[in-house]
Amino acid sequence: MTSDGNRGTYLSLLESVDNFPYDIIPSEVYYQLFLPSDDQPHGYLLPETVQKMPWTSHFQVQHSQPRSVTVLDASHGKDTAGAVNAAFAELINTCIEKDLFHIIDGKHSEPFSILSARYPVHMERFASALFGITSQGAYITAYTKAPDGATKLWIPRRAAHLYTSPGMLDSTVAGGIKDGDTPLDTIIHEADEEASLPEELVRGRVRSAGVLTYLSVTGDGFPGEKGLVIPDIIYVHDLELPGDVVPRPNDDEVEVFYCMGVEEVQRALLDGEFKPDSAAVLIDFLIRHGVITAGNERDFIELSTRLHRRLPFRTPRCVIETLE
Repeated sequence: MTSDGNRGTYLSLLESVDNFPYDIIPSEVYYQLFLPSDDQPHGYLLPETVQKMPWTSHFQVQHSQPRSVTVLDASHGKDTAGAVNAAFAELINTCIEKDLFHIIDGKHSEPFSILSARYPVHMERFASALFGITSQGAYITAYTKAPDGATKLWIPRRAAHLYTSPGMLDSTVAGGIKDGDTPLDTIIHEADEEASLPEELVRGRVRSAGVLTYLSVTGDGFPGEKGLVIPDIIYVHDLELPGDVVPRPNDDEVEVFYCMGVEEVQRALLDGEFKPDSAAVLIDFLIRHGVITAGNERDFIELSTRLHRRLPFRTPRCVIETLE
């Protein structure tokens, strides 16, 4: 399916998530985040964030070029990871108590790993975008085969009260990967919580389908602070469901599930009805399943490269796991 003049394009959808400029020198625009005993940066902070942040004595802020924020090791090498975690916890607690940033929303959130670190450190999920660290999530696109052989995708509509993309269409199952969890842990938990899909079914039928990487900057459609840098890693999975299995909401994050044909999903994508990151996941699904091809999409090569961008920070090695 090609887009008409009144719709977006697949490329414009990807450009809305992979929208960090390719032609800037980040150290000239942002403060870089450094951890103890590591000369590689781990995140990009806006100057406005640095100015507003209630820094403690456990951080060193350098305002001259190259600008940086460095976490100090209060343990002097005895427990560097513990010292870093404590420094971030104290800082984020103050941000919450003083309600300094819209994105934190005055709430604590689950710990997210700082993936580029050489030792196990983390910070709260809601605050992570303020520091520009790499985020990671795991997604499932669930589908079934109709009696006539047509593919039908299970597409949820997000609840109206959610902080990001309320009321928009979404991936079947999606969730951020908490500190200490694997992608498989995440999709099993989220499949039950969001779609009432039991663990045994998911373990037996889900298939890893690769990883997407892109570099986002929050913009007008984001309810929190604008201009935050979010490097993103998304582990994508396919799940073919038996015809008698119907995903059903099991929490307050999903309003309803639709069983949609491929062309219906394509129309909804081009009409801008999907949450931006989920649009990227579905474009990848359509490429892998031969729906979007070099023969029907003039931006096919650009789509493929924009789904797999090289990130600016060290990427983690994966934990070996089994689907059995």
